[in-house]
Amino acid sequence: MDAYLIWALIGAGFITGFSKFSVGGMGLLILPVIMIAVPGPEALAVIVPMYLITDLIAVSTYRSHIQWNVIMRLLPAGVVGGLFGGWILSAINPDDFTVMLGGVILGIIGLGFWLDYQKSNLMRHPWAAYATGGVSGTFSIIANAAGPLIGLYLVEQELEKRAYISTRAWLFFIVNLLKVPVLFSLGLFNSDTLIMSSYCIPGLLVGSIVGYWVFNQINLKQLKWVIRALASIAAVKLLGFS
Repeated sequence: MDAYLIWALIGAGFITGFSKFSVGGMGLLILPVIMIAVPGPEALAVIVPMYLITDLIAVSTYRSHIQWNVIMRLLPAGVVGGLFGGWILSAINPDDFTVMLGGVILGIIGLGFWLDYQKSNLMRHPWAAYATGGVSGTFSIIANAAGPLIGLYLVEQELEKRAYISTRAWLFFIVNLLKVPVLFSLGLFNSDTLIMSSYCIPGLLVGSIVGYWVFNQINLKQLKWVIRALASIAAVKLLGFS
């Protein structure tokens, strides 16, 4: 494999590890970086194994302060959304997938901007859990882009810092486990995608250590804007405007 592509996979691993052990919300970056090496829906199958590795580390690290009631409000609709996302993947060709992904990323970023300045209790309404779960389940399957919406929902529940990261870690561990049978049924898992996942592991481990260290150090607001800027560039590239 070309060294440039290997470094892209290592970079995706680093972003994954950093995101899992810090503030999250960087899933918008991970898939476009993976797609440098693996264009098309198969990129999703490269991501899931390394997500499960970091998930296992995360849930063993954050074993307390978990808000199971919050998780259970989101999961039922999330499962339905995941199945719907699987149906979309089964019916789309790789070129359309790339364009769709760019559009989804820009849409998620736009939603984030709107919700930043739209002061309301929308995310505390009982129906918000169903909507958030369903939309997040769909976007998680087709674009690995559920993080910002889930993060926003959890923040609006006014969880304290440790409860936030523990609940998020366990929620995404369950979600990523549920992705496996969906992606397997679509034929996206194979020996090549597993080998590519293995190239991500060095970056994954380094990113996890760095993310854990900076969790109490970084300015979350500034990081959010950096993530949005980089994700926007990636989305524009995927849409073919580069």
